[in-house]
Amino acid sequence: MPKAKAVYVCAKCDAQFPKWVGRCAECGNWGTVATAPVAVSTPTAPRSPAGQVISFADVLGDNVQRLPSGMDEFDRVVGGGLTQGSVTLLTGEPGIGKSTLVLQVADRIARHTGKTVLYVSGEESAGQIKDRITRLGVTAAGISYLGATSAETITATITALRPPLAIVDSVQTIRADRSASEPGSVGQIRAATAVLMEAAKISATAVLLIGHITKSGDVAGPKTLEHLVDTVIGLESDGTQHYRLLRTVKNRFGATSELGVFEMKGGGLQEVANPSAMFLAGRVTQQPGAVVAPVVIGTRVFLAEIQALVSWTRFGYPQRKAVGYDYNRLNLIATVLDQRAGVRLAKSDIHVKIAGGLRVNDPAADLAVALAIISAQRKRAVDPHTAACGELGLSGEIRPIARLDARLQESTKLGFTSVLCPRSGDSAQLPPAALPIDSVQTAVRELWGS
Repeated sequence: MPKAKAVYVCAKCDAQFPKWVGRCAECGNWGTVATAPVAVSTPTAPRSPAGQVISFADVLGDNVQRLPSGMDEFDRVVGGGLTQGSVTLLTGEPGIGKSTLVLQVADRIARHTGKTVLYVSGEESAGQIKDRITRLGVTAAGISYLGATSAETITATITALRPPLAIVDSVQTIRADRSASEPGSVGQIRAATAVLMEAAKISATAVLLIGHITKSGDVAGPKTLEHLVDTVIGLESDGTQHYRLLRTVKNRFGATSELGVFEMKGGGLQEVANPSAMFLAGRVTQQPGAVVAPVVIGTRVFLAEIQALVSWTRFGYPQRKAVGYDYNRLNLIATVLDQRAGVRLAKSDIHVKIAGGLRVNDPAADLAVALAIISAQRKRAVDPHTAACGELGLSGEIRPIARLDARLQESTKLGFTSVLCPRSGDSAQLPPAALPIDSVQTAVRELWGS
């Protein structure tokens, strides 16, 4: 029999220590380290047999089978639909609408496949979930309920029923017999997820896990599972309590950084048909420091309003702040404007915000950010029917960007009559709304004449 020795394991982050400590060195929590037995293999333990090796030349490629929900915004985020046999993790703060979203997805998939979807809950009773189903107008006949917290029980049920989709709400309440950690700990969550992944692969069932995260991003939350599951999507608020943004964090079967937009109403989450119009809602025209940019998030083009505020610094060191935009990139743009475009910003505070709760990492937003800063500094508004896109180089030049045609098309569709954009090799093929430029100085002359 293998001998057992004692190690000390943190109940929050699963870190191991050779002796007891009062404070975990990994997560910083006090009083969470306790003893736990661990098996040690004996030198005479039998060796595992060698595995079977095959050549990729003899492997036939299998097409990925997906389960489209019929909700375009959701399907786009997960890559065209949930993949059969995959495990998807849906994260979000408590009360953001995760359970509402998965019930609507379950209803759509049940009606599309004609099969029953399994809903597993370790937090709510069948009556509580039925009340939510009634409020959302979801077809109750297409969804079955299982109240369980044992990963082995859930696995056996999934293997026996083989539903097209199994929803587990939430992963923090599930425990696995193979782990001695307390329920809700990192070790227990990892062990339970591993058991559920085995069930997903065996039964070809798409498993959708719901995970709660705190506003501080607790280390014991579902962030520790991102490397285990196939897909990670996050539901978040835009800051107005009306809209919800669904983002792709990781996807082994599709594109990452995709964005889906929903509106929270009394009947649940409804898709936003025109997200660009939503992000521009409430826009104040003829206001200095505001420029619209067609940006690419994932595979889609959105129109985002870049807002800037420039003021004389009241301290010895000027401040730079950005909301929804990269802070380091803001500093770079401010330096280029100061050194290359003659815009004196060394003694000015600069604040940049992306309106509507968007987070923009697209380099094509550089030109719009630069023009918004210049507009705020000069207190001269940009034509409300003019948009701008282009990457700003360190010499002040405007560099080419990807998917220019799609950006111009989206801008024209929303009523913008002119779009400042990089000068391409064949400018004659650009639509009439395009205004090719090669530097920030040229863009300033196009907007204000000087």
